[in-house]
Amino acid sequence: MQARMLPAQRGWVWIFDGFILWKRNPALLTFLVFGCSLVLLLIASVPLVGQVAMSLIMPAMSLGIFNGCKAVHERRKAGPEVLISGFKQNFPELVKIGGLYLAGTLIVMGISLLIDGDMNEKFGKAMLGKAEWGETFDDPSFTLALLVATVGSTPLMMAYWFAPLLAGWGKVPAAKALFFSFVACLRNWRPFLTYGIGLMTIAMMAGVLISILGLVSPLLSILPAMIFPVVFIPVVFASFYTNALDVFEHIGPHEPN
Repeated sequence: MQARMLPAQRGWVWIFDGFILWKRNPALLTFLVFGCSLVLLLIASVPLVGQVAMSLIMPAMSLGIFNGCKAVHERRKAGPEVLISGFKQNFPELVKIGGLYLAGTLIVMGISLLIDGDMNEKFGKAMLGKAEWGETFDDPSFTLALLVATVGSTPLMMAYWFAPLLAGWGKVPAAKALFFSFVACLRNWRPFLTYGIGLMTIAMMAGVLISILGLVSPLLSILPAMIFPVVFIPVVFASFYTNALDVFEHIGPHEPN
């Protein structure tokens, strides 16, 4: 399960391949992505235990999307039921991955809130336009807390990125899956940087185009503003599958038990 070290330009290829994969079966992949999001949101809304339960099952739900992408990639028929197929593939280790990721997130957020207990409130006000970003960043405690949250969450995201796939398909224990994922992302930071820049560029260009259309006529901007996220978000998820298979050249998914 050796991770390849890929050149920077592969980041653009992942996005393109993700779009090609989505275009093969847009209905299924769109359903899987938004269906997964809806299920997780509903679970998270349960008082007291919802947030924890959502974190624990999120890797299994993510694996369901991977399984759907695999079926589309191999041109096999798959229905909506593939969304829960991840629960049949090394589920205990997937739950451990969710638990470890949640624990790491709580630690990082806890440290950040110790530095600035109002960090979330300040960030929310700035996002909603109720406070100026310049004034918000002038607060040294907020800036330091945000820096700690960003620096701390980056290795967590790297460790989680491939972990559900490695545990579900490769039958790797949770700790090893997180470690292998982190190493794979670290070895491929260049294509991942290109990948991130590419996604942001596409989103920004779409935003600019929608804004221009809105200046011409508000009605012209409504349709693209509705269509873009419905296409873009599933394509991003499909690109998770394409970069996983590109980085782990020799890994092959196991069929559900």
